[in-house]
Amino acid sequence: MSDRVTVFDTTLRDGEQTAGVLFTERDKLDIAERLAAMRVDVIEAGFPAASPSEFRSVHAVAKQVRNASICGLARCVPRDVDAAAEAVAGAARPRIHVFVNASEVQLAHQLHRDHDDVLELASSMIARAHRAVGDVEFSAMDATRADRPFLASLVRAAVLAGARTINIPDTVGYALPHQVADLFLYLRAQVPELEGAVLSFHGQDDLGMASANAIAAVTAGARQVELCVNGIGERAGNTSFEEVVMAIHVHSDTLGVHTDVETTGIYALSQLVEARSGIPVTPNKAIVGRNAFRHASGIHQDGVLKHRLNFECIDPALIGHPVGTEIVLGKLSGNAGFASKARALGYDLRGAQLAAAFAEFQALADHQRDISDDEVRAICARAPDERQ
Repeated sequence: MSDRVTVFDTTLRDGEQTAGVLFTERDKLDIAERLAAMRVDVIEAGFPAASPSEFRSVHAVAKQVRNASICGLARCVPRDVDAAAEAVAGAARPRIHVFVNASEVQLAHQLHRDHDDVLELASSMIARAHRAVGDVEFSAMDATRADRPFLASLVRAAVLAGARTINIPDTVGYALPHQVADLFLYLRAQVPELEGAVLSFHGQDDLGMASANAIAAVTAGARQVELCVNGIGERAGNTSFEEVVMAIHVHSDTLGVHTDVETTGIYALSQLVEARSGIPVTPNKAIVGRNAFRHASGIHQDGVLKHRLNFECIDPALIGHPVGTEIVLGKLSGNAGFASKARALGYDLRGAQLAAAFAEFQALADHQRDISDDEVRAICARAPDERQ
């Protein structure tokens, strides 16, 4: 039996912190409904205290989306906690996510509080949130750069104050995977009170390590991962929803964990978030990029045509991809790829006929980046019939 990893989606909160992104209430409702339909466990709908419109959007999601836990973010400030409590009050499963700075640099240069102040602040605000809703999550912001003994004390205080989920964020995308795993193992060893709580990981992608760090955290005991669709989010973005969910799916046996996410909705979800956020998915983006299942080199085309697993570790159908494995013709394509494309267009070329058509194709591909289906049809139609 494998452990279940809770999937916490923060597309509507941290994802909206992408420069230039603005989700309307309708956008948040549509994306949240799609996430819930895919059996995502927790949806962080926003930061209710940020503005009246943000409060209304979170409240609307909490009232309408019934098949997931709906979460509101709050600083360790009474009005933030109260706003979050009011915004998610109508949810079937409300959660308040309370956070405070934890690293020395942020304590000195942003929060301007000492360790004792932060411990008291976190404890009192978690208790306040717990009185409003039973499900409280606590994040020690910038935990991967925090003083470890202080972080352990802060985590212990959070659990004792009533937090059921303890999130360890790599807030500036600083950590390497082995450092993340070591930090989770350290906290589990130093804070025995965590035995009754869920450890979570939230990563940013400033060094391109977010997905790897999430998996490292899971190997070290994290049983919640915080993710954003298409990896959108502050600066270089958040840990990618599709990457981590599919990495766990592909390596479930090795990791000894699984999620309950219905993966066949991933592609459509990605398209929805791309459209509503206005942030285009880069073509070579893992899992959902335009080129994720497209093959251009002759060696790869030959291999994938013989057996898909030769050059694909994921079946495109697993994410609901509408096209699936695709052969893309170009100057690096070989006979097998060209013949496959010709057959798909209704031309069964063989022998000398195939050789002639392929030679004409290569001559064109040497100086033209994109070869259209109509151009392939024309080439095939001109190929001499060897029976003549």
